[in-house]
Amino acid sequence: MPPESPENITTTLTDDEEANYDLFVSRIQETGMVWGLKAEDGWAVCPSLEFEKTDVFPFWAEESDAKVHCSEDWDIYTPSSIPLEDFVVNWLPGMHEDEVMVGANWNADMSGVEVEPADVAERLGNEG
Repeated sequence: MPPESPENITTTLTDDEEANYDLFVSRIQETGMVWGLKAEDGWAVCPSLEFEKTDVFPFWAEESDAKVHCSEDWDIYTPSSIPLEDFVVNWLPGMHEDEVMVGANWNADMSGVEVEPADVAERLGNEG
């Protein structure tokens, strides 16, 4: 069976960016998994729309929500999971040092919040 095309994937994300972020935090705590987009040459990253000269690494709480973005310019990427512990212990501090942002649960229009890695870590620590 061929892989499902991104256009046929349903998503639970909406136009409410804050609600999508809340869902990101709660779901990754429930599943213990974070999803990013990875290709042979590394992880998907894009320029921030909010902060000049800043990059954003997009992450999702669900593989299906990540898969929606694997088309057009990003058709080289596939969803790849990161264990939550690795995300909190290694990724977030590294992203903070590199001064990049977390794009949490961006919807199909690539719209969503851009969050400081330390703020994500704090939120996970307070709700975990």
